[in-house]
Amino acid sequence: MTTSMNMNTPTPWVQICALNDIPPLGSRVLERPAGNVAIFRTATDSVFALLDHCPHKGGPLSQGIVHGESVTCPLHAWNIDLASGQARAPDEGCARRFAAKVENGQVFVSLS
Repeated sequence: MTTSMNMNTPTPWVQICALNDIPPLGSRVLERPAGNVAIFRTATDSVFALLDHCPHKGGPLSQGIVHGESVTCPLHAWNIDLASGQARAPDEGCARRFAAKVENGQVFVSLS
């Protein structure tokens, strides 16, 4: 999956790891002072990146269960859409999303 927030501005990509370093239906955490980023891999090898902070009570999304293109927060079972960061109804809220892509078997994320 390749996404860009603004097609007119170049996206500064950061190489994170090899795709195979993230288990299918799993995640990897990128620790950073501005807040950890959870990088998810689906069963179809799509990658998504969200702030590792559930919009409900701040639970670590990286420890949740990945299913389809969603993750279920381990604290209170909120379902978060991986592509948008939006909580699925009836819950409301949004986790910050980061652009992510896979090239030549390597995972890249834009942290801007």
